[in-house]
Amino acid sequence: TNCSGGVHMMVKKPLFPKRIRKIASGFAFIEHRFLRKGFWESLSHIELLLYIFLVVVSDKNGLSYYGYDKICRILRVDADQYINARNRLLDKDLIGFDGRVFQVLSLPDRPVIVKPVKEVRNGGWFSLGETVQEIIREKGRGINPNS
Repeated sequence: TNCSGGVHMMVKKPLFPKRIRKIASGFAFIEHRFLRKGFWESLSHIELLLYIFLVVVSDKNGLSYYGYDKICRILRVDADQYINARNRLLDKDLIGFDGRVFQVLSLPDRPVIVKPVKEVRNGGWFSLGETVQEIIREKGRGINPNS
């Protein structure tokens, strides 16, 4: 650490000088603002996983064409987890999606806060499939899910 005029500056020296990364033709980036301004903290683990995946596979305009089946396989998530994460990233204004093509968008001024989809009594989450299964079970028991 160097000290000049009362300001401490850390001297950074590569640990492995022969292994310094170089920017190649296929290059992805995430702004530092993503971490500093709270975007990272605003995402669930699966949302973060999907977002970083889309950043890594997108072209210079933020576009990528991966289908949901390949995304689910690579990220090791099921369809409900993927759909929920994708929809939340759309709601949070981080990506665009037209049903076929994804676009990673420039960051909004601040993280967009969205309300939880549906909470379970114990504080967990229902996936779409679990919600449908619960409605079917309740109807089978003669319970009105809307009451």
